[in-house]
Amino acid sequence: MTRPQQPPGLRHSRILGVGAYRPRRLVPNSEIVAAIDSTDEWIQTRSGIKTRRIASDDETVTSMSVAACRTALERAGVSPYDIDCVIVATVSHLLQTPAVATLIAEELGATPAAAFDLSAACAGFCYGMALASDMVRCGTAHNVLVIGVEKLSDITDPTDRGTAFIFADGAGAVVVGPSDTMGISPVVWGSDGSKYDFIRQEVAWDDAFQRDEATWPTLRMEGNPVFRWASFEMAKVAKQALDLAGVGVDELDAFIPHQANMRITDAMARSLKLPPSVVIARDVADQGNTSAASVPLALDRLIEDGQVSSGDRALLIAFGAGLAYASQVVTIP
Repeated sequence: MTRPQQPPGLRHSRILGVGAYRPRRLVPNSEIVAAIDSTDEWIQTRSGIKTRRIASDDETVTSMSVAACRTALERAGVSPYDIDCVIVATVSHLLQTPAVATLIAEELGATPAAAFDLSAACAGFCYGMALASDMVRCGTAHNVLVIGVEKLSDITDPTDRGTAFIFADGAGAVVVGPSDTMGISPVVWGSDGSKYDFIRQEVAWDDAFQRDEATWPTLRMEGNPVFRWASFEMAKVAKQALDLAGVGVDELDAFIPHQANMRITDAMARSLKLPPSVVIARDVADQGNTSAASVPLALDRLIEDGQVSSGDRALLIAFGAGLAYASQVVTIP
């Protein structure tokens, strides 16, 4: 069965609802310091992370996504059948094909919605938001589900001092639909492939399993170069996004950056000269770095805690492996 095409020419888009899923298991720094010869103080000083969420075997990329989507759909007042496209941003769905988006759509009851996965690492959710917004604005879709989900614990080496304390698991989702006014600004996005190896999978799958002793591929990161790049270059991207949206920093209500590192967040806030009235998302302290899931999880946390209200303006920015980045201004649903 083919759904009727939505009429072209929808002028604006917005977020209609937000949902999240946080794994049950909360892991404090004390549980991981021995394996990486570290301390709680060192981890908090370096990253701001106190605890992180780690998924159990029954908390999969699919199940976490479905749970987050159901909440987002309920809050948006949108039926799964009214979803025209499902976009999943992830790097930790371990099947090369088929896309996990198709399974999520089926479990939600959104079939025959278009569905595909998107690989842009930590920038993936903001990439997905840009695509969804353009789909709605041009009439390709009426309602789009955008999901950021990771189970990074599957691809993290628990003995690697550079990554073991950082990465975590979770899922966040939004429903993007039509609006009479601009609720999602044009995106500023790009990449810098000259720094392709700064955040990477240690070995390719084929190399890993052609060796005499198979090595499970895990993530590696050049922490200091990534910190310098993100702290200074991403503030410039955020300023471009504000300019493109026609929004001044004094008109912002919230700043929701990728939850990579508290020091990076603080450096960007200083560079942007954010006034004290702007709420800054700091979900990384309790959730850890969930890559593509971090921005929607942080957005959901601010809404749940009452730190932002419907109609508030928030600046989103995400950056990560590739090095890929994206930023846009959105209206809180």
